[in-house]
Amino acid sequence: MPPASDAAVVVQRQLEAYNARDLDALLGIYASDAQLFEHPHTLLARGPAELRARFAVRFQEPNLHAHLMQRIVSGATVIDHERVTRTFPEGPGTVELVMIYEVQDGRISRAWSIAGAKTLFAS
Repeated sequence: MPPASDAAVVVQRQLEAYNARDLDALLGIYASDAQLFEHPHTLLARGPAELRARFAVRFQEPNLHAHLMQRIVSGATVIDHERVTRTFPEGPGTVELVMIYEVQDGRISRAWSIAGAKTLFAS
């Protein structure tokens, strides 16, 4: 099990690649058999091809940005509370997210998202 600081470094690199919309850097942080879930067990993507397809669509949003509000690290598990600015079908706004990352061998092996409140920007 990696030290907590190692897991936090991996997840921070993931956040930075996400905000930079650097798809190749982002995918390099995930394990080759990584799985992304909507908590608790709805599989959203597995492996590099499915992760690439999912993130490529998201990276087309002009205002996409994840703001880290709080991070908790326990061994190989990192829990981030984020406010993500997005362009939803009904317009731009933010969504509160809790992201849970499991880090193994320096890469994210599994991740879970828990969506909270969505707020649309006033027009």
